[in-house]
Amino acid sequence: MAKNKESKTNAMRILEKEKIPYAHYTYECDEFIDGLQIADMLSLPYEKVYKTLVTQGSSKNYFVFVIPIAQELDLKKAAGSVGEKSVAMLHVKDINSVTGYIRGGCTAIGMKKQYVTRLDESAREQKTIIVSGGKLGSQIELSPDDLLKACHGEYGDVVAKSRN
Repeated sequence: MAKNKESKTNAMRILEKEKIPYAHYTYECDEFIDGLQIADMLSLPYEKVYKTLVTQGSSKNYFVFVIPIAQELDLKKAAGSVGEKSVAMLHVKDINSVTGYIRGGCTAIGMKKQYVTRLDESAREQKTIIVSGGKLGSQIELSPDDLLKACHGEYGDVVAKSRN
């Protein structure tokens, strides 16, 4: 029982406190790998796996965006969705000080502060989505609505349209 306890992340503790059901997946990982590689390692469909991106707006406030791993954040749409003139990606070196998480282990649930969060509207099409569990080697699966409940977020149209 104690071994199971030590693998819990802050995000998992929050989900349990809120009585939000989730599934937990683990994988071997010593350093950052991108979401596509994680999906491949766990044999997960790309459209179900989402990455968490942190930006800073022209107001100097921070904003969190959760988007499909194979997509790119549209900075104009993202800014508009949170009422900013513009947003820029947070520098990797600042992720831990702003969120409390490290690159590759960042999730919208349980950051140091409650930031305005947008989950791409494509998540509405999924029964469940998979996001970082709050540390390297950890992924959690939950319904998009439950993710939004846990991080006090909203849906938004924030990804760049693919150029096909």
